[in-house]
Amino acid sequence: MARADYGPDPTPLAAVELSVSYGERPAVDRLSFTVRPGEIYGLLGSNGAGKSSTIKSVVGLVRPSHGRVSVFGLDAVADSLRTKERLGYVPETSMLYEALTPREFLEFVASVRRLDGPTASERAKSYAAAFRLESEIEEPIASLSNGTRQKVLIIAALLHQPPLLVLDEPLNSLDPRSVRIMKELLARYVAGSGRGVLFSTHTMEVAEQLCHRVGILDRGVLRAEGTLEALRLRAAAGDASLEEVFLRLTREDEGLDSAVRALEGA
Repeated sequence: MARADYGPDPTPLAAVELSVSYGERPAVDRLSFTVRPGEIYGLLGSNGAGKSSTIKSVVGLVRPSHGRVSVFGLDAVADSLRTKERLGYVPETSMLYEALTPREFLEFVASVRRLDGPTASERAKSYAAAFRLESEIEEPIASLSNGTRQKVLIIAALLHQPPLLVLDEPLNSLDPRSVRIMKELLARYVAGSGRGVLFSTHTMEVAEQLCHRVGILDRGVLRAEGTLEALRLRAAAGDASLEEVFLRLTREDEGLDSAVRALEGA
């Protein structure tokens, strides 16, 4: 897909006043943020902060109760098919056909994405080599380790080279070498392009190394967003790590020392 075909707006992703509720329980509360062209945007938060609910509303798995999500200017609800064509998605929980082999699953994904056979085969081969997946490419997915399954999901998301990648804890179960490959791949993927990446994680070190900007979610509310330097200024945190800034901005640092002392006593 050429950059001119991305959509009517160059912004890869924009959420405006987004809310998601499950019955009476709000999971996301009037959340607004954008992923800019050429940017990796990190969505940070503890378990239950609303990260996965936000991502599911972006990819069309959950319908927002309020607000709007747009992908390159296309409404994610009203124009869901064209939106999904522009997305590559790695879910938090593995979604694979276990009776298939990785090669068969990637061929299936290529057919859904309307990729021609030679192009799909060459890309799959290149990604499989990068992630050292060649020896398992013909094994049933049911027999593969969690880390190998995660590699298959990542390759499936990248196969049609989408202009927007939506990644929900994509480094789960990956070995250190694959984590490094993934970091390099994402940095190159957005460099000098109009592409964008929404990257959800609770691993602060990864976000600090990889993301251009981050948004800090706490109980469904965006507490702060910006570069690490901007967040340090807001938290009056000097040269603190992103982990320390996160804990301060979400007030999860309160009682931290006493909790550690209690553990020591136990």
